[in-house]
Amino acid sequence: MNVRNRLPALLMVMTALMSAQQPVELTPVVSKPIERKLALPGELMPYQEVAIHAKVTGFLDRVLVDRGSLVKKDQLLATLDVPELAAQRAEAEAKVQAAEAQRAAAEARLASEQGTYERLQAASATPGAISGNELTIAAKTVDAARAQVLAVESSIKAARAAAKAVQDMEQYLQVTAPFDGIITERNVHPGALVGPSGDQGQEPLFRLEQNTKLRLVVAVPEVDVSGIEVNAHVTFTVPAWPGGTFNGAVARVGHSVDAKTRSMAVELDVANARGQLAPGMYATVNWPVRRARPSLIVPASAVVTTTERTFVIRANNGAAEWVDVAKGASAGPDTLEVTGALMPGDRIVKRASDEIREGARLK
Repeated sequence: MNVRNRLPALLMVMTALMSAQQPVELTPVVSKPIERKLALPGELMPYQEVAIHAKVTGFLDRVLVDRGSLVKKDQLLATLDVPELAAQRAEAEAKVQAAEAQRAAAEARLASEQGTYERLQAASATPGAISGNELTIAAKTVDAARAQVLAVESSIKAARAAAKAVQDMEQYLQVTAPFDGIITERNVHPGALVGPSGDQGQEPLFRLEQNTKLRLVVAVPEVDVSGIEVNAHVTFTVPAWPGGTFNGAVARVGHSVDAKTRSMAVELDVANARGQLAPGMYATVNWPVRRARPSLIVPASAVVTTTERTFVIRANNGAAEWVDVAKGASAGPDTLEVTGALMPGDRIVKRASDEIREGARLK
């Protein structure tokens, strides 16, 4: 083979030797926990919220609160008028009185029959004075009178239970607040016919929200859920208060990833004693991203990205070894988080490129 034919092969060998002889700077792969802030959108919600309906159907008599009213637990909000209840109460009370009168008559009859029986029993001690049949009849009469008293007692209990039910129903004529909060919605006025929530098309009388304490709902991306820490304090801002910073504590984790958004709902408890925040406000949350395990950190210049792969070059017994990696988040100035078949302490080329071929000797 002449020199002209061998020239391309000689050039390739010389290029490989020159690449292998180029000095490279090695740096170790570092393992450390990283923490960064991620701006996530959130929405403020009431800590408690309820639509207040009437428990019975009736006409609204008085409305004592309006939109924006601050109320306390068990405070009277409105009263209803149900004329039928007054008639039902009078009827139930009359039945109780009638049953008690029947009991008095039955007890008097029992006492009379008991006295007759006792006198006959005393007379029966004299032979021939009272027949045995008369004594037996008197005893049966006493038993019947006693059974009558017991029956009347049962009817009294039933009448009293009915009267108590009407009284309980009358308590429903007073609509009260189930917890401290603010009335955010009022839909009725005096004279309106209202009823329970099961009535078709029936709007609530009021809507009550607890705003002294709020829930901040944040959708945390799936890749960042492993570092969620309950009770961790997180800061956020809202457009309504430019320059102001608020904070809340992580209280509840959804433990379920939304299939559409690939995120998990996390709730923060936010104190709002001064009332600066309101439900429905959108917040920008400075979410702290923490990894459950330490991350592998490498210089950004050590990661090579081509059309086919992303890799770093590890020194393996003095030879270049391409190790595929996946890029993660920025870990600081000129450093990256990576995942791949690397170990802490592995020495890699600090300024790598695909010109350093795999297997080349590193100086």
